[in-house]
Amino acid sequence: MKIVVFDGEILNPGDVDWGPVSDIGELSVYDETPPCKTVERAKDADVLLTNKSPLQRKDIDKLENVKLVCLLATGYNIVDVGAFAEKGVPVCNVVGYGVDDVAQHNMAMLLELCRHVSEHTESVKAGEWKKIKRWCYWKHTPLCLKGLTMGVIGFGSIGRRVGELAHAFGMSVLANCPHPKNPPDYSPFNFTSLDHLLTSSDVISLHCPLTPQTQKIINAKSLAKIRKGAILLNTARGQLINETDVAKALKSGQLRGLGTDVLSTEPPAATNPLLKAPNVVITPHIAWATVRARQNIITLTAENIRRWRQGTPVNVVNGVITCTPCS
Repeated sequence: MKIVVFDGEILNPGDVDWGPVSDIGELSVYDETPPCKTVERAKDADVLLTNKSPLQRKDIDKLENVKLVCLLATGYNIVDVGAFAEKGVPVCNVVGYGVDDVAQHNMAMLLELCRHVSEHTESVKAGEWKKIKRWCYWKHTPLCLKGLTMGVIGFGSIGRRVGELAHAFGMSVLANCPHPKNPPDYSPFNFTSLDHLLTSSDVISLHCPLTPQTQKIINAKSLAKIRKGAILLNTARGQLINETDVAKALKSGQLRGLGTDVLSTEPPAATNPLLKAPNVVITPHIAWATVRARQNIITLTAENIRRWRQGTPVNVVNGVITCTPCS
């Protein structure tokens, strides 16, 4: 069995192990794959692994040997899952590989916006403390999280973990999701409507999938409903927010700050309005990038392949649960 990885360099620059996958079949790993090379590299493969390299219908129709596609991620918008379904090819993703990793990054951005640790560190290094000649100074008044309300939009595994961490900081937690169930055992906590969450939260954290219903869920209309001075966090998808509207809200003070690990286009254009907006923490899509999480992706992908070979595919995102496994 031949397995091809289209874009393995970011997932594994050399500090994690492809062994769980290479033990299953003949593995070829490409650092990156430009669209013009997709068909050439995939034509003899039985299993394709991709993170951000697109697989669209125009290429899929030419891939006669492919029997399984595995996303090295949770999101699968870069693959035409419907086209593979028509060919009877399962498309599988990985879930739950970095719940704690992403949740911790989310809280790290929040703490930076509340305490401005980096800015004060640079200020001290630049000699500002010595010039002020006082035992203490601050460039921004620190904000304590205890007693504030965290509103979590999307309450899957990461959203739930963020709620737990917020609770540990002494925050009340509100959550909004399409099908509320299994409320956590800490208090105060409530499932609530989106409007109530927007009007009642001091911090709003996005953890919902990108769908037609959630695209630009944070926009001028929703921003007008939030508490003045709220903080917005996004470790989900950049397209969940209208970046122009959020930049305006930051400049007006409607938003106290934004912490985001994702943008609508990555890397961003120089014209992205968030790059010049005040009180913004932007990280380059790294919440998932711990060694622990990246090794989990490889291990879980290997399990997806094994389950498919056994005739019982799991984590299928295109509905193809019956298939002819490769020997």
